[in-house]
Amino acid sequence: MKLNTAAMRYLSNDDFRVLTATEMGSKNHEIVPTTLIVQIAGLRGGAGVGNCISELAKANLIARVKNAKYDGYRLTYGGYDYLAIKAFSNRRTVYSVGNQIGVGKESDIFVVANEKGRKCVLKIHRLGRISFRSVKNNRDYLRNRQSASWMYLSRLAAQKEFAFMKALYENGFPVPEPIDYSRHCIIMSLIPGFPMRQLSSHEDPSALYSSLMSFIVRLANHGLIHCDFNEFNIIILDEPKSEDEQFVVIDFPQCVSIDHVDAERYFKRDVDCIRRFFEKKLGYVSDDYPIFQRDAKRVASLDIDVQASGFSKKMVKEFEKAISESREKGEDSTDHEEIGEHNGDEEDEEEGGEEDDEEDDEGENEEGVDRDDEPEE
Repeated sequence: MKLNTAAMRYLSNDDFRVLTATEMGSKNHEIVPTTLIVQIAGLRGGAGVGNCISELAKANLIARVKNAKYDGYRLTYGGYDYLAIKAFSNRRTVYSVGNQIGVGKESDIFVVANEKGRKCVLKIHRLGRISFRSVKNNRDYLRNRQSASWMYLSRLAAQKEFAFMKALYENGFPVPEPIDYSRHCIIMSLIPGFPMRQLSSHEDPSALYSSLMSFIVRLANHGLIHCDFNEFNIIILDEPKSEDEQFVVIDFPQCVSIDHVDAERYFKRDVDCIRRFFEKKLGYVSDDYPIFQRDAKRVASLDIDVQASGFSKKMVKEFEKAISESREKGEDSTDHEEIGEHNGDEEDEEEGGEEDDEEDDEGENEEGVDRDDEPEE
């Protein structure tokens, strides 16, 4: 699913009311009955809603499902994109959408700008892509829920990443500045640099290597393990501020607590990824590297602050139960698309599946359709 904002300027307030009504109806219906859309939208005259539905369907923001048992529509990823961007526009964090600068296995990256012309990054989470069919095994977004749609999981991924980024940014870690989030989208600062995977030489590889290993240890000392710390998720700054400030780290939804059952394995994997890159690309080999049991010494609890996976045994059990039940239901993906090489971000997953009963989801406004999802602290 590619972002196409061409139709956005032609949509009326009534169109967005109907689109939001479809989203709200999706909480309890895989296919939202047309009568329910009319009821939630609250527009005078059924004909007006019918015209809105027709326009939204033409723009592929909602879709009619073939062979359905009743007349209804489902919200598409395109419609979900429009709702998120509309919320950003209402909050004046996004005024224009520019070029796509990255595409990954579970998200798309665009340059956007606010009314003052400040360029930022829009990251759209798109869990459910065909490249990865194990999202519910590798993520803790389900918590104690029995099933979940890919859109809902994408929303939780964005919410979780925003929380991680905010906590790390406020504690002085080299991460992008988190600016805003809505539904499955995040707005963050644009980093002037390039992915480390493009690095073919470096004037002081030992200093960069040491800084990266120090980051892994410092993160662990604050209670977290990145779990995907590699050349794709490290941005080398065009103008390093100092020897210790040469890079910025991105992509945090997969982070886990140092109390996670597999914490030591994830820690070692992050370390090995950096060692392997430096050996293959920069010809630098060092026998000095961090070891989890020796170097991971908790001095803070950011994992608890952001509710990282693994900090609660009860949460782990609930998650495993949800995964087991999801597997028994045989949920699978639809509407797949192949994704090319990712550009400086991302990780794994797939799309499609069933809509879920999203009980009291954060940012939802049950009373009306003029929604303005405010970021939660």
